[in-house]
Amino acid sequence: MGIQYKDWKSFSCFFSAEYCQRYLKTSYQKHKLDNPEQKGYENCYPFLYYLEHGQIYYEQAEKAPLILKPILLFYGLVHLIKACILSIEPSYPETTAVLAHGVSTRKRKKQNYLFFQDEVKFQKNGLFPFMSEKMFHMKPLEGEKVLMEELLQLIPELDDLFFLLEGKRTFATLQQQREQFVVPETVLNYFHMTESRFKEFFASKCKKEVEFESGGLAFSMNEEVHLESTPLKFNLENRHWAIPLNKGSLLNFPELLIHYLLLYNLSMIARYETEWWSESTKMMPNHDYPFISSFLNSTMKKGPFLVYQYLMT
Repeated sequence: MGIQYKDWKSFSCFFSAEYCQRYLKTSYQKHKLDNPEQKGYENCYPFLYYLEHGQIYYEQAEKAPLILKPILLFYGLVHLIKACILSIEPSYPETTAVLAHGVSTRKRKKQNYLFFQDEVKFQKNGLFPFMSEKMFHMKPLEGEKVLMEELLQLIPELDDLFFLLEGKRTFATLQQQREQFVVPETVLNYFHMTESRFKEFFASKCKKEVEFESGGLAFSMNEEVHLESTPLKFNLENRHWAIPLNKGSLLNFPELLIHYLLLYNLSMIARYETEWWSESTKMMPNHDYPFISSFLNSTMKKGPFLVYQYLMT
């Protein structure tokens, strides 16, 4: 599924007001919203401009020095997400409450601060809870916190780096045979499950029906796999599907939200923690730098990819 995507070229169709109007009308009809034609007409330019501004931020981030990249990438992703929301919520933004970030981070970093151990806290209002609910039908997570390390372990493109620097795998690659995926048996050890228990567990985590073969761990889905409807993640660099090896509470967390949270925190650090940020990027004292740098390189391509998949599903 991820194979057809051709970086920003894939977005070319959206840089036509006529196409955007038709696209939005169809989307509003699909969601059974009132006056789809009228609303598609009214929203086609805001929608198009969100995507265009997002692209400009990403293009500038590619050219910018590392210390500026998180800020540009965060705002680029925010614009792309706003386009996604507008494609299903024609009155967005109805109130100023939805314009805040929707997450917060510790303002002053402690001595011996480590990015891996930093956390962000979910707020009641703002873009994060709004997109979680509207785009992914998630229940409110207000007051909960999440560690950066947990989030980084859910980025499939960082699996090799985790293996090299920490000696552990964070993902297992699935073999794909036509319409079927095969989960390697080693996954059972990580999940501490028998084959039958794993099948049951995995099926319960998928929003689309999953059918396992009678023998082994080959399975098929009754519809084309959507990136956000299973624990599976698509590794864009290696072009394969993979399953996370940590079965924690974030197993089913949509990857777009993971990128948003990591970029939010990194952009706050880049803006307000000048001393730590400069030292980390110049002195590279620990594992933080390679993970941050690799994540920024990865999200540059992956953010637009995830948004494109969302818009095209």
